[in-house]
Amino acid sequence: MAAPTAAREFGQARTITTTSAAETTRLAGDLATTLVAGDVVLVRGELGVGKTTFIRGACRALGVSGPIPSPSFTIGQLLPARAVKIAHLDLYRLDRLGIEELALLEEYLTPERIAFVEWPEVAERAGLLPTPRFVVTIRHLGGDRRELTIAERLGGA
Repeated sequence: MAAPTAAREFGQARTITTTSAAETTRLAGDLATTLVAGDVVLVRGELGVGKTTFIRGACRALGVSGPIPSPSFTIGQLLPARAVKIAHLDLYRLDRLGIEELALLEEYLTPERIAFVEWPEVAERAGLLPTPRFVVTIRHLGGDRRELTIAERLGGA
């Protein structure tokens, strides 16, 4: 399976500070315009830092018009967008991956979809994630301020 993300080849990360949820959403939309089918975006950060807000912004930019709920309790959801389906996975509630979860990952992480994965660590430890195109790390700086570090895999898409 895949090597841990930390060992993969990533270019210089860029760090951006946002001062509102709307600004974080716009930044996500900008990143989304570079994504193509098969891309995987890992989104890291502590509980409540804005990972789902970031993903909602990206999904809106990709043409999702309906509700974009957090998949915390369902683990994953597929969202129809303009040109490609989007997989949104939230692995927070998994401390290890069993047979059912492995099948679930295979169902969502396909070359025909753009995938966003919150709390990817459990799947990374098991070597079950494809090489991500982007790794986004969000830190809370107090109030509505967030620091987003975005690393892109060398070679891009």
